[in-house]
Amino acid sequence: MLRRLFPHPLLSILLALIWLALVNTVTVGQVVLGGVLGIVVPLITAAYWPGRPRMRAPLMIVEYIVVVVWDIIVANIQVALIIVFKRQKDLKSEWVTVPLELRSPEAITVLAGTITMTPGTVSAMLSSCGTSILVHCLHTDDPVAVRNDIKTRYERRLKEIFP
Repeated sequence: MLRRLFPHPLLSILLALIWLALVNTVTVGQVVLGGVLGIVVPLITAAYWPGRPRMRAPLMIVEYIVVVVWDIIVANIQVALIIVFKRQKDLKSEWVTVPLELRSPEAITVLAGTITMTPGTVSAMLSSCGTSILVHCLHTDDPVAVRNDIKTRYERRLKEIFP
């Protein structure tokens, strides 16, 4: 019964929390409306999620979020310093190919989104066979280090979260 009412329990909770964040008010009415949205939207969209993503270590998501937020803060500072102090001719933009061990489409999507959210890098293309991702770096002296950072900081954790 609970599985039918909550086909995607994490999505339900996330939708309710996002609603409360959007309205910026925690009242009984808003909590109820967030709860209704958290129940109704997953029920309506359940048919479009035939192969629901499985997570092996859902608590690892918290660690992943902390690492990503920290990296975004650091990258913002680094990009600001590049913009202020680097001359355009001193910039060393690079295309870096990152081989992927991830096979889950959801995990690859999260990785690509994480790379793009981090200032100074953009995920540009996924290979047709899904075994590598092309990343553009605003400035790097060591493309191999960029590849290794992506693999150790993000891909390793995503492999633990998604089977």
